[in-house]
Amino acid sequence: MLPEPNQLNLPSSPSLPVTSWKATKMGIRPNSRPTGFQLLLELLLVLSFVNVGLVGAQDISSVASESSFVSSLSESVVPEPTFSGPPITESTLSSPPVTESTLSSPSPTEEPVTTSALEPTSTTVRIVTRTTIPIEPATFSPFPIPSETPIPGAFPASKPKSPPPPDSSEIPSFGAAWQEAYQKAKEKITTFTLAEKVNVTTGVGWMGGRCVGNIPPIPYTSNPNPKVTDKAPDGRDQWPGLCLEDSPLGVRFADYVTSFPAGINAAASWNRRLIRKRGLLMGREFKGKGVNVALGPAMNMARVAEGGRNWEGFGGDPFLAGEAAYETVLGLQEGGTQACAKHLLDNEQEYKRTMSSSEVDDRTEHEVYLPPFLKSVMAGATSIMCSYNLINGTYACENSRIMNEVVKEEFGFQGYILSDWQAHHSTMAAITGLDMSMPGDVYFNSNTSYWREVLVAFVENGTIPESRVDDMVTRILAGWYLLEQDSPSFPGVSFDAFRPDDETLNEHIDVQDDHYKLVRELGAASIVLLKNERDSLPLGSRSYNTGSFDDEAIRTQTLVAKEAERNIVLIGSGAGGGRAGPNQFPDHGGSDGHLASGWGSGTANFTYLVTPLDAIQRRAREDRTSVSWLLDDFDLPRAGNMARFQSAALVFISADSGEEYINVDGNQGDRKNLTAWHGGDDLVLAVAEQNNNTIVVVNSVGPIIMEPWIEHPNVTAVVWAGLLGTESGNAIADVLYGSWNPSGRLPYTIAKAPEDYSAQRSLGGGPGDIIAIPYDEGLEIDYRGFDARNITPRYEFGFGLSYTTFEYSGLAVRRIYGAVSSSDGDLVAAWERGEATPQLPGISRAFWLHQPTYEATFTVTNTGPVYGGDIPQLYIHFPDSAGEPPSVLKGFTDTEIGPGESKQVTITLSRYDLSIWDAEKQGWRKPEGTIGVSIARSSRNIKLRGTIPN
Repeated sequence: MLPEPNQLNLPSSPSLPVTSWKATKMGIRPNSRPTGFQLLLELLLVLSFVNVGLVGAQDISSVASESSFVSSLSESVVPEPTFSGPPITESTLSSPPVTESTLSSPSPTEEPVTTSALEPTSTTVRIVTRTTIPIEPATFSPFPIPSETPIPGAFPASKPKSPPPPDSSEIPSFGAAWQEAYQKAKEKITTFTLAEKVNVTTGVGWMGGRCVGNIPPIPYTSNPNPKVTDKAPDGRDQWPGLCLEDSPLGVRFADYVTSFPAGINAAASWNRRLIRKRGLLMGREFKGKGVNVALGPAMNMARVAEGGRNWEGFGGDPFLAGEAAYETVLGLQEGGTQACAKHLLDNEQEYKRTMSSSEVDDRTEHEVYLPPFLKSVMAGATSIMCSYNLINGTYACENSRIMNEVVKEEFGFQGYILSDWQAHHSTMAAITGLDMSMPGDVYFNSNTSYWREVLVAFVENGTIPESRVDDMVTRILAGWYLLEQDSPSFPGVSFDAFRPDDETLNEHIDVQDDHYKLVRELGAASIVLLKNERDSLPLGSRSYNTGSFDDEAIRTQTLVAKEAERNIVLIGSGAGGGRAGPNQFPDHGGSDGHLASGWGSGTANFTYLVTPLDAIQRRAREDRTSVSWLLDDFDLPRAGNMARFQSAALVFISADSGEEYINVDGNQGDRKNLTAWHGGDDLVLAVAEQNNNTIVVVNSVGPIIMEPWIEHPNVTAVVWAGLLGTESGNAIADVLYGSWNPSGRLPYTIAKAPEDYSAQRSLGGGPGDIIAIPYDEGLEIDYRGFDARNITPRYEFGFGLSYTTFEYSGLAVRRIYGAVSSSDGDLVAAWERGEATPQLPGISRAFWLHQPTYEATFTVTNTGPVYGGDIPQLYIHFPDSAGEPPSVLKGFTDTEIGPGESKQVTITLSRYDLSIWDAEKQGWRKPEGTIGVSIARSSRNIKLRGTIPN
């Protein structure tokens, strides 16, 4: 999102060729500052363009083809910055208002910027205010809390398995809660002046408050922590403003917080209960620090394997990402903090993220990149963050098609859309769907704004209707009321993101509680066992805990009757801590020691970090095992010598990535290749040549190419551990020693070669050029592309081994009938006939579309010697005429079974799960033909087959 303040590089003016001025005008990079001449020129330009696209409404039926997926207003609107200081008041609005006469002369020289063959369908924009969505009765509590009651004998029983939360197809209704929140918000804003309402929509500027994003209090006060119980000098009740803070990993720029497992690990657990609890505890920590809005979860798809921020999101499949987004949003908001789903939309690479246009067809958007945002809306998310990039030639934060027509109308989103930091490009973004400008200034510390006084002037002269500003403010305040942040007991901000050493601003409140237990459990549940030959794992006495993860717990059940290793060696810098601790690099933008987080704004400081060396030494003490180590990646002869004569050699390798404002070893956000860092391939081979029980542990942000060593006969086991957070070493040791029977599954595909992936990064372009990123692979990302092109991966999506074995049997697929209203009954009948859903407000999250309609029931049997967890996966196979990939994930569940025992498992499907997007009709429809169903242990390991009954 944005760098640390001491990392900003703000030249006095951009050094760009004259030929690139148009592109520069449309999107100067966040770390560049315009000259005074440029600001003046932009201001003059806006006075000639703001009348474009203010009347009329685009008929959604005219968006009939995929090639017309374009919104065009921002292509003809240029930035119009204004100088602004503190939040505006009536007294600051002294400049003459803009008049109609100054807005009516179009520039004879400027043309819309386009970066592809896709042409705008119209120069008009539909203004979408809050839409009334039909209220459906909730069938269950929207926030079931996981049980904490121990289950005797359950594996591993540090936390019990409560009944799994409902699938997100069983959507709770937040209608009544939103209605109440909206009523309160509408009443509140009647006491605000126009200037104050605009202040609610505009951040105070970079470093202008204690959080990374700050909305000022109303009425404005210099008090750093106003309370709702305060009275303003004019007698009005105080509205305290908002604190917005990173990150999806934990509270950024704060102390005594938890660094949680990354989003990619949450997805790798395939465990809804743990994902929701991760969100719940994270929400409690944000609230405990006084944060109103947590800037997460991130849910961009892992389209390209090298993508810098893939680790923040939930992998390479829209269904898995949607389920993880849904559970995370529910958890965060149950914890009292507003969730912010990001980044809307098509922000799948870091290279030129502010100067690139993602060229995506309408069907691909709806079926691949929008589902996690739809599920976030269905979970009640109060806010969504739009991204830096352009979408089909229009900046995401100016894109009326995405923000107004899709998110606010089709999805029925009741919350507010805020810009990524400096992704706001014009005053007219208020018309195209943006509700909040962050951090509020045009460039860091520029003291300029696209809104503030300019937005007030545009309202006063009728260019922008005040009703639209009211809608913006109502949406923002409604989220605040929805989460009961108006309560006098809601904490004030207790830290300062930019001045951590100021003791007058930092109260050092510890919000960690016992959250390390969840971090350790989710970490262990997310680790994926990729290879395990000759039963090299688990290590030690092959037993596991039935009581807890506590150090003194008694191990009670033997996994394998085999003597413990007498001596082991740990090799690689990733086994131990960094030379200056886990927080030595700002925003973790460096590579030294054990990897438990990527880099960038999506990080949080480690209060502590347990390394594998720490955890394994503790276990070795119990087993009377001799442990040695070499925390050097490049002394290959010494590594080989130390590995000789050891019972087992554990080699730790890694690969890191992050946000583009930090360059680490030549990796500018995105990875420049898919190899292990620090010569990891050579290190594995050097050890494997000397030790016939070489175990590789991979801590990485995503897939790495393993071909140089994966088939070496002495590489007996491979474990993918990802980014596990503060309890990383303990979680790894739990799996290596069998305290946790591995149940993680890959949330992406590991290829044999980089070119096997269907999507690659788009490179090129000069400093001021906007490049095109064609999403030519369409629906076929990740495993879908491997299947469609019949390419064999090294490890497929959904793959993961266990210390036990499972068999599936007895698949039965049947229709189940749920009650629907008479009007919905007509819609259901039309869907059954293959007709596209009508263009109604909120149609994509309609109850009838998402209610369970079919169920697949089958039996899972544990045929191995020990207790274990499995992740049955359901894939749909559409008829060829549907134009879908060969297999599409549409369901999964987790189950735990004792040795020799069986369980009946049921996975439900909704009409939405069986629909494809009709770009011509702009609706969801059931394809003609037979729809196949398979139950699998991975995308390529199908165990049972069936069909959807007619």
